[in-house]
Amino acid sequence: MAEKSMEVDMVNRDPNQINAHVKVAFEDVLAEADAVRSGDCVWRNSKKCFEGGKKICYLILTYICGLPAALCWGCAFAELAFHEIWCITPCFKFCEIKMTSIKRFIACYYDTCLGPHCSTMGLFFSRIVVKQG
Repeated sequence: MAEKSMEVDMVNRDPNQINAHVKVAFEDVLAEADAVRSGDCVWRNSKKCFEGGKKICYLILTYICGLPAALCWGCAFAELAFHEIWCITPCFKFCEIKMTSIKRFIACYYDTCLGPHCSTMGLFFSRIVVKQG
């Protein structure tokens, strides 16, 4: 199995666009109608406050919570992989093998008990002719 590169792309941090919905800009959140407007100074500085506050708050949160969150998510996905590999897949394989015997039994039952009845009913109903008059 080829190992993936452990280097992180520092420019494009969302290459698969999994968080494209989180790209929130000032214009996506705040807007003033033509009938109600604040002063230009307030509007201009509101944008700066919004963008600056969002950036600083995000940086603080990532410094405090980023590494522990990454560790927790790594453990969660490791547990998920362990569960799938060591529990779910063997369980499905067990059921698949077990169901093969049951499938053979049901097929035998259908062939011996229901097959003749279905053939008889097929012959019976095949002789019905519908005429439109």
